[in-house]
Amino acid sequence: MASSYKYRQGSDFWYLTGFEEPDSAVVLEKNASSRGYRMTLFSNGKDSAKEKWDGPRTGFDDALNVFKADDALTIKAFPAQLRSMISLYSNIYIDLPQSPRKNARSTKSLLRYLSPPVNPRSEYETVVESLSNSRRKSLAPLIAQLRAFKSVCEQQVMRMAADISGRSHAKTMRFTRPGISESALAAHFEYLCSLSGSQRLAYVPVVASGPNALIIHYTSNNQVVQDGEMILMDAGCEYNGYASDITRTYPANGSFTPPQKELYSAVLSAQKALVGLCTEAQGLSLHDLHRKSCDLLRQELKQIGFTLHTGDLERVLYPHFLSHPIGIDLHESSYSDRGELYVTLVVLSSLDLEFTFHARLKAGMVITVEPGIYVPPTAQFPKHFHNIGIRIEDEVLIGEKHPVVLSVSAPKEIADIEGACQGLLGLEPI
Repeated sequence: MASSYKYRQGSDFWYLTGFEEPDSAVVLEKNASSRGYRMTLFSNGKDSAKEKWDGPRTGFDDALNVFKADDALTIKAFPAQLRSMISLYSNIYIDLPQSPRKNARSTKSLLRYLSPPVNPRSEYETVVESLSNSRRKSLAPLIAQLRAFKSVCEQQVMRMAADISGRSHAKTMRFTRPGISESALAAHFEYLCSLSGSQRLAYVPVVASGPNALIIHYTSNNQVVQDGEMILMDAGCEYNGYASDITRTYPANGSFTPPQKELYSAVLSAQKALVGLCTEAQGLSLHDLHRKSCDLLRQELKQIGFTLHTGDLERVLYPHFLSHPIGIDLHESSYSDRGELYVTLVVLSSLDLEFTFHARLKAGMVITVEPGIYVPPTAQFPKHFHNIGIRIEDEVLIGEKHPVVLSVSAPKEIADIEGACQGLLGLEPI
């Protein structure tokens, strides 16, 4: 059998259409109709021979009836139709497909080896590039503005995604025991999510036992869990197009040791305080929240015996950013590196609703809150905390005066975690 991969539609295109087939395009033209625009959907039509191999296609009739397009045409007609359409308008909002981002650290010879051969420009690219700069506008920033604020329906779907993931976290705690492999825990989590209706995981999970938890993006998941260790599990599912992102840290044998409990309590105290600040009334930005997370964690660590010098917290113990927006994509907007502490991302500076990491949070946004502490085995930190890594992450819907924790079904209080692990909450591992 030939190898194939499950297709995932481009996020912006899916947000505008809900259409999940490849080789498709959409044109929205502003008009005076009741919904304010005319929609033309381009796709592959019905083809019985190809559908025998690849499965059914929507076809043009259902593009009209189900997806509510005003017109449905073959994708082959798209360049010619686009050429005729753009002649009617002074402002065209459009983006060319992005090429894979090159890593600045890669050598030129490696890039040449890995890069595909340069093909002639497609007819679509030729049409787009024929537009003058004054007429051609980028579409992605406008869609980012829309996606930043979740509708009531989107909030309901995100609650469900978080609930599936949260319950799967709780049941995986019950399933865990010393001697099990990290990969078995990852597989069990994915299985539980699938049983509950999830279509896929939102990202490669982190299942880090013991000192592996000090590796922020640990995805090898290939070690055996030892008695007395903790497990940091960063895992979430995708449900009906929306991602979830939850991290829990728990003891493999069901009981925290005194040092584990002490450090966990410090992170939990800071995390709960930060969640409480996630309201529009607080007037904070993601950058503000991150700075507050540093202040809170510093205070908590000093209370349990850490002597912190300049840079110890931000560079060693807590080297990642506190938060990121979440929705259709795990990291909404074009922000892609949670390791950048002081990022200013202006998606569209000309709009009042610009969504930047220095802009104030507003009701309807959904973000993560994920402080963590990762203690390396070095003499500058208390020995009994060495090789302990703890991160606690929730998804939070920004409210006007009160935050809403979407991931509430995942236990995070010490008593609840131990209860889940020990089977005291009535949970079954399946």
